[in-house]
Amino acid sequence: MPISVAISAANTHDSKALEPLIRGIPPIRSRRGPRRRRPGKLHGDKGYDYPHLRTFLRSRGIVPRIARRGIESSQRLGRHRWVVERTFSWLAGTRRLHRRYERRADHFGSFVAIAAALICYRRLTK
Repeated sequence: MPISVAISAANTHDSKALEPLIRGIPPIRSRRGPRRRRPGKLHGDKGYDYPHLRTFLRSRGIVPRIARRGIESSQRLGRHRWVVERTFSWLAGTRRLHRRYERRADHFGSFVAIAAALICYRRLTK
C-alpha cells in the first residue's frame, strides 16, 4: 500500500525527491504496542546511493538497503522492486493519471492522492 505520495518535475533526479517523501510519511499503526513513526528499512536502487541520503535515513532511524555503485549488483533488489512497480501500475490504472491532463501541479497531486486513497481502500476491503 502506498504510505506517502509526491510528484516532481520530469527532469529532476529521483534522489532529490526522497527526503520530502520520507518526511511525508504519517505515523504507522502497528498491531501491538505503540505506534511506529517510520518504516524500519528502505530498499533502493543505485540511483539513491549518496552519502547524504544514507545519513538522512539513519538519522530518521531507517536502515538504508541501497545497492552501492560499483560494488553490489541490483539483481537482489528485484525481490522488493516488484512491489513498487505494482503500485505504479495501480496508479496508471486510473484513467486520469495515465496521461497528465492537468496543467497545474497541485491539481495533479490531488488526483494522485485520491488514487492512492482508493488503492488503500480497495486493499483494506479485501
